Amino acid sequence: MVVLFYMNFLNERMAAMRLVMTIVGEDKVGIIAKVSNALAEDGINIININQNIMHGFFNMVLIAEAEESKLNLKAEKEKFAALGKEIGVDIRLQSEKIFTAMHRI
Repeated sequence: MVVLFYMNFLNERMAAMRLVMTIVGEDKVGIIAKVSNALAEDGINIININQNIMHGFFNMVLIAEAEESKLNLKAEKEKFAALGKEIGVDIRLQSEKIFTAMHRI
């Protein structure tokens, strides 16, 4: 029974896609709330958030996870780019695999 549970757990984890989101811009109230609500609406789970504010400048890196079969990465990128424009920040979303490959050099 435990082995079956563990195998199901592994299958579910393998079907998940990790995402990296970066947000940069002038600090204002509600940035994290709006982004996290938009992620939740699409069934994307936040795993880790690292953010800081220096001299009124907001910077955040967010790691999230979504079921790969249900994720349309291109549509999500467009959605969050538009949300960023709406709230006055730059939001970039990409697959963790691509992010890691780009920053390995």
